[in-house]
Amino acid sequence: MSTANRYQHIKSTKPILGKTRKLKDLMMKSDNRICADCGAPDPKWASANIGVFLCLKCGDVHRALGPDISKVLSVTLDDWSDSDIDSMVEVGGNSYANSIYEAFLPKDHPKPKPDSAMEYRTKFIRAKYETQDFLKPSLRISSKSSFKSTTSVKSVGSSFSTTSRKDAVEDTREFVGQLNITVVKGTNMAVRDMLTSDPYVILSLGEQKAQTTVKKSDLNPVWNEVLKLSVPRNYGPLKLQVYDHDMFSADDIMGEAEIDLQPMITAAMAFGDTSRLGDMQIGRWFMTKDNALMKDSTVNVVAGKVKQEVHLKLQNVESGEIELELEWVSL
Repeated sequence: MSTANRYQHIKSTKPILGKTRKLKDLMMKSDNRICADCGAPDPKWASANIGVFLCLKCGDVHRALGPDISKVLSVTLDDWSDSDIDSMVEVGGNSYANSIYEAFLPKDHPKPKPDSAMEYRTKFIRAKYETQDFLKPSLRISSKSSFKSTTSVKSVGSSFSTTSRKDAVEDTREFVGQLNITVVKGTNMAVRDMLTSDPYVILSLGEQKAQTTVKKSDLNPVWNEVLKLSVPRNYGPLKLQVYDHDMFSADDIMGEAEIDLQPMITAAMAFGDTSRLGDMQIGRWFMTKDNALMKDSTVNVVAGKVKQEVHLKLQNVESGEIELELEWVSL
């Protein structure tokens, strides 16, 4: 299919109020309050088919690429069609899109800054979206529906267009993969007893739960325990909770966090069989103000397996960090 036919221009019709609300809610997320390409604050433009919010300068470059690559709309002045809003919401905004388009961004290839020259800004944007230099060739996106993820439930059925579906049965099966999650250790955990705590971790995915052992009187517990959870076709975040075990009363909460599985599963589904691949990075979950990450979390192929190290700051608690290692196993 030619590049010109990859994205079809859809005549704009005013969306219903509920969908307009979804777009406004998406704009309010912290990572969407800066330009996806240069980091300028308060972006007023968006690429509806790519799913990113843009400043005026970067929006001008996107517009020059043509609507077959980037369909640029004003978030305040233009009428948005239902399909345009759906595209933005399904991608999830700047962090989700950048986890794909910048997965292989070299360290010596910095992103533009708000005051960068137009020449460098244009060169970067064309490399990112037009030639897709920062994606592995096998992941290069061929249509606007090539990867989609909602802010609540992710659907594996909407993964990269380069991932073929084996048959109709596979598309409707209950589970599409398995996560082997190594709960490595905790650091500086909160005190819930007199001077210490007896922590344990519970992981939840949908209706499934798995639990580590209890570590007695330990604020820096080391578990190195592997918990296994099946991944349903429609999946939400992996939820983590830490509790202090009490013998004679209800266990006390010691913090919680959520792990976004979309970057790992999207990359894993796109690559398919990784057993013969060399070690490489294939995706990234970006640290933002809206998540519990201590630093960006990369998705890598290691010894033929898709793995991801996650370092989390526990939420709704005075202190505590947790380190996990995730491994994806396709079914």
